Amino acid sequence: MKIEGQAALVTGGASGLGEATARELARLGAKVAVLDRNAELAAKVAADIGGIACACDITDTDSVVAALDKAEAVHGPARILMNVAGIGSAKRIVGKDGSPAPLEDFVRVVNINLIGGYNMARLFAARCAKLDALDNGEKGVMLFTASVAAFDGQVGQQAYSASKGGLVGMTLPMARDLAQHAIRVCTVAPGIFATPLLLELPEPVQQSLAASIPFPPRLGKPSEFAELACHIVTNGHLNGEVIRIDGALRMAPR
Repeated sequence: MKIEGQAALVTGGASGLGEATARELARLGAKVAVLDRNAELAAKVAADIGGIACACDITDTDSVVAALDKAEAVHGPARILMNVAGIGSAKRIVGKDGSPAPLEDFVRVVNINLIGGYNMARLFAARCAKLDALDNGEKGVMLFTASVAAFDGQVGQQAYSASKGGLVGMTLPMARDLAQHAIRVCTVAPGIFATPLLLELPEPVQQSLAASIPFPPRLGKPSEFAELACHIVTNGHLNGEVIRIDGALRMAPR
């Protein structure tokens, strides 16, 4: 699918990997809607790239529908969905005091990362399926953002790994399900990237993380994630696939 001229949705588009993806889509000529819970940051990014900001909580169906309606009213029906929104978590299942991890923490991470991603996907797909096919026969493309933690999660990452592993496991069956509607589905699993959250860590910690990556021995650039995400849109034979982008990193237990 050619990106130029298409309406695109980016969840978590106000910062980090989502912001980089929104900027790359806009650079390639897409009409970008920046969806994020942080309406103020989303507005700043949208203004900078000539897009539109939509306050959106991906776990809330009414919020998603309102965001989709707003974006469609301005840009027309979206054919591209970049699911980037998510949260991190690190909590041992048995704490130092011997108490079990709070169940609500696990539920919150899975609800946002996995169920929220599915909620966004189902509402986007239902609209996209009703569109006319493009010249190449397809109607739309959606991308999920997993993590290398889906495959080699570290100590304390049960909730995070489970949520990202769920996205990985959902990719192929969703691609098969949506094949009849000519909608492709892929997932990107990034390693350690230089996002605002990670850059808040002390410099020695950042250097240690970078040194753990075989090659190149540095943190991933958000722009590299964005370039891969956009390539998936333009490569019509990529479907039902999960792609790691991690510099050959395999996470140690801790």
